[in-house]
Amino acid sequence: MTHAMAKGANLTLQVTAVRAVLRWHPGPGSPDVDAAMLLVGTDGRVRSDADFIFYNQPRHPSGTVRKLPKQSGADGLTDAVEARLDRQEPSVDRLILSASCDSGTFAQVEDLRVLLYDAGANGEPFAYFDIVPETGKETALICGELYRRSGEWRFRALGQGYESGLVGLATDYGISVDEEPAPAPAVPQQAQPPQPVSVPAGPPPSAAYGYPHTFTLPPQGPQFIGR
Repeated sequence: MTHAMAKGANLTLQVTAVRAVLRWHPGPGSPDVDAAMLLVGTDGRVRSDADFIFYNQPRHPSGTVRKLPKQSGADGLTDAVEARLDRQEPSVDRLILSASCDSGTFAQVEDLRVLLYDAGANGEPFAYFDIVPETGKETALICGELYRRSGEWRFRALGQGYESGLVGLATDYGISVDEEPAPAPAVPQQAQPPQPVSVPAGPPPSAAYGYPHTFTLPPQGPQFIGR
């Protein structure tokens, strides 16, 4: 049986390993979506930058959380993270499932849904949660959290949005954002005679489908350093 969850609902998990899948329908001009997971302690903060699992850091050193490649199917695009609940270190109190989109907002993302699977078996999802942006301006979301309670693991559906993107999300969970220094003023140069404009033969090649080679944030452009 698949449980349809509403925002704020909780579900006790009967599995030892979870695959959390984000699924959406791509449309013309819609931004791409990336899933990520943060391992958080009882103080609500990550322990180090290694606790942030995303496309450029797809596996936790403990081996208990890993990012999976994106897939395209008849139901849309998916991006997923797997977590071994039974092997989490005692200092890990919660696993935060997040999503971010580049070059757009979640108002432009169609039919965003979280699906939870038993990672140790093939089959249908045991729960799902449809995420509806509240303001339409969100560029990052806390989709839900896996958390400990009375010796059990549970999932809470959240859908909390950030208009400040990954920067705001990271700050809330104790990740330090190191702003890039302002560029130095340009040195005045003598005027040069006009040069002919070089027109390329065609558009630049597009990047191959998949993950970028480096981790880049929204237009703010800082890099994450855990503390």
